[in-house]
Amino acid sequence: MEKTEWYLEYEIKINRPGLLGDISSLLGMLSINIITINGVENSRRGMLLLSKEDEHIQRLSSILDTMNTIEVKKIRKPKLRDKLAVRHGRYIHRDADDHKTVRFVRDEIGLLVDFMSEIYKTEGHKLIGVRGMPRVGKTESIVAASVSANKRWLFVSSTLLKQTVRSQLIEGEYSGDHIYIIDGVVSKKRANEVHWQLIREIMQLPAVKVVEHPDIFVQATEYEIDDFDYIIELRSTEDEQITYEAIEQPGFNPNDGFSVFD
Repeated sequence: MEKTEWYLEYEIKINRPGLLGDISSLLGMLSINIITINGVENSRRGMLLLSKEDEHIQRLSSILDTMNTIEVKKIRKPKLRDKLAVRHGRYIHRDADDHKTVRFVRDEIGLLVDFMSEIYKTEGHKLIGVRGMPRVGKTESIVAASVSANKRWLFVSSTLLKQTVRSQLIEGEYSGDHIYIIDGVVSKKRANEVHWQLIREIMQLPAVKVVEHPDIFVQATEYEIDDFDYIIELRSTEDEQITYEAIEQPGFNPNDGFSVFD
C-alpha cells in the first residue's frame, strides 16, 4: 500500500521541554513518518506526514486530543496552503470575503513566487490576476515563478522592454508550457482589434494566463473578475491602497512609472 500525505497543525498550550520529542515518538510508534516540520505563525507548529494506514492517523488524532499541552488545529490531506506554510513558516493570507483573493506584501515575494510556481505546474486552464501599484514587484514575481516552474513566459502585452503589444504568435508559442502574461493597462490603452483577437485565442488555450491590473483588463473585455481563478494582491506594506486613479486619467502613458520589472 502506498503512503498517503497528511498535514498536522497544532497550537502549543504548555511549551515544556521534550514536547516535540514526545510527539515524534508517538508518530514513530504509529509508523507515521515526518516529511517536514516547521513553526507556522505564533505558537503553532505544522508537520507534513506520511502514513500507510488512514486508521493510524485516526488513532493519532484521538491520542493528541487527550494531551493538555497542545491543541490540534488541523489534521487533513494537505492543501497547497499547508505545504507552503510548512515550507516558509507562515500562512498565505486570503481575503475574508473572497477566498480566491490572496494577499502578499513585498517582503513575502519568496512565498508569492513559490505559490504562483505551484499553480503554474498544474495542468489546464488557469487565469490569474495580479493587482499592485507600480514597482512593487508584480512582473518580477510572475517571471521568477515561471522559471521556478520550468515554464516559458511570453509577454502578450507589457512595459518590460519599452512596450510590447503582440498581434500574433509564432509557431511553437501556442503551448501549455507557456505562461502568457498580459498587462491590462497596456492592452487597454495601446492595443488594436488584432491584439484583442489574439488575446481571445490565448484565453481558449489550456494554459496559464496571468493578467496584471485585472480590474482594468475587464473594463476593456467581455471577461469578468469572477472568471479569474486567483486574484493576487501585492503591496509594499499591508496598509497600502491599490488604486487606478492615475491610470484612468486621459492621456496616461503606460510607460510612465511602469518600467523594467514593474
